[in-house]
Amino acid sequence: MPNILGWKFGIVVSEWNSGIMENLLVGCKDTLIRHGANADDIITFQVPGSFELPVGAKILANKNQVDAIICLGCLIKGDTAHDEYIASAVANGLTQIGVMFDIPCIFGVLTVLNEQQAIDRSGGKYGNKGVEAAVTAIRMAALKRII
Repeated sequence: MPNILGWKFGIVVSEWNSGIMENLLVGCKDTLIRHGANADDIITFQVPGSFELPVGAKILANKNQVDAIICLGCLIKGDTAHDEYIASAVANGLTQIGVMFDIPCIFGVLTVLNEQQAIDRSGGKYGNKGVEAAVTAIRMAALKRII
C-alpha cells in the first residue's frame, strides 16, 4: 500500500440504518488513517439514504479536491424489490460520477437480506465493508496518481 499522507478522501454516508453505518464509517476512517491519511484530509458528510449517495458524491466532487470518494450505505431486503431498484440506481449513479469527474467513486453499499447480514458485514464475522471500501479507494487513487 502506498503512503497516502497528504491525499484527500471524501466519505458520503447514509443516515439510514445508523448503527450499521457508524460501524462502516469507523472502519473506513480508521483504515485511511492507519495507511497514513491525516484526519483533517478526510471530508465526511451524511445524506438521508443510500439513494442520495450519488448526488452527495457529485456535490463533493464539484466542491472539493479529493483523490477518491467513498460512498457508504446499507440496503436491507424488504417485502418488495425496492432495495434492488435503489442498489441499481446507486451503482449506476456512482459509476457515472466517477467517470464524469475522473475521481474514483467507491460503492461501499451493503446489499443484504436481513439485519444480521448487515451486522456480520459491518464489523462482524465477515469483516467490515467500510475497511474494504477504504482499501479500494486507496488503490484506485494510487492508480490514478501512477497513470
